[in-house]
Amino acid sequence: MNKKRNTEEVDQFISDLPKDIKSITTTLRKIILESSPELTEEFKWSMPNYSYTGLVCYLQPAKKHVNLGFHRGNELVAKDENKLLQGTGKTMRHIRIKQLEEIQVEAITLLIKDAISLNENHAIKES
Repeated sequence: MNKKRNTEEVDQFISDLPKDIKSITTTLRKIILESSPELTEEFKWSMPNYSYTGLVCYLQPAKKHVNLGFHRGNELVAKDENKLLQGTGKTMRHIRIKQLEEIQVEAITLLIKDAISLNENHAIKES
């Protein structure tokens, strides 16, 4: 019934991270996968990526933080009531997490669901 959605590549990638960054990345990964049964986990561009009818989000660990990035983040800014999204790129935005306690589960879950909706709506328009 509940198929394994974690990929071994991402498991290995996370296992090699420093302890504090690993705990943030693991927590964010769990939130992402629990936000929708439709999301697919892949390891590309040297980091975990999550997609459903297109790219949704990614995890980008660094030495002192983890970025939870949204491929169409510029379209999510208006729905980001907690003002978590950062960045000035053409389309991408991210949430920078430096400590486990900074993770706002409900706000992040909502942004992921909104990102999935963007892809679903885009797919409908194109069909």
